[in-house]
Amino acid sequence: MEPMASTMLDSPPYERHPLVPESPWLEAPTLTGRHVVLEALRLEHAAELFHALDDEEVWRYIPSTQPRTEDEMTAYVAGILQAWALGTRVAWVYREPSTQELIGMSSYVPPEEKTKSVHIGGTMTARGYWRSGVNTEAKLLLMTRAFETLGAVRVEWQADNLNLRSQAAIERLGAVREGVLRSHKPRGDGSRRDSVFYGLLVEEWPAAKERLVQRLAAHG
Repeated sequence: MEPMASTMLDSPPYERHPLVPESPWLEAPTLTGRHVVLEALRLEHAAELFHALDDEEVWRYIPSTQPRTEDEMTAYVAGILQAWALGTRVAWVYREPSTQELIGMSSYVPPEEKTKSVHIGGTMTARGYWRSGVNTEAKLLLMTRAFETLGAVRVEWQADNLNLRSQAAIERLGAVREGVLRSHKPRGDGSRRDSVFYGLLVEEWPAAKERLVQRLAAHG
């Protein structure tokens, strides 16, 4: 059965900058699937996210320094919410439906309404849920919203060239490897990474969606 994207809109978790116009592209409605529920990121999620993602392997290829305390995670989340207020990011947390625990997060970063494109990034999932169907369903929910609700014509991803696990996960979504930008951005440890770019176009979406739905059905 296909995951369902809820139409329920939570109150904004940030104070929108006065120069940033209201837009559905900057909204984060609750998106509900069988394996995961996506909810708008809020500052009060910081402590639970810290404990769920307190794992060097989770942060190894993230272009940010790993928070080492709850206060540092609170500052990290506050930075994301500030970017959201400026219209450059929309962020969700992952909630496990049966336990109600937070187990990860992902974002549109940025959502480009003018060009009708979305970059899905800032994704982190607790290691116990890798290859569990959670990431696949979360991405299916985010892509469904992008293509079918917002009218995006392109969804893209970036991955560290050393992060073969992430590249394989993106390719399993049906995305096409499009190229590499050398020395694109810093890693959390200060070294420079090459970024592998992937894209999925709206005309490629129906076939990709069908494959993802079938894969999720195999997870039960």
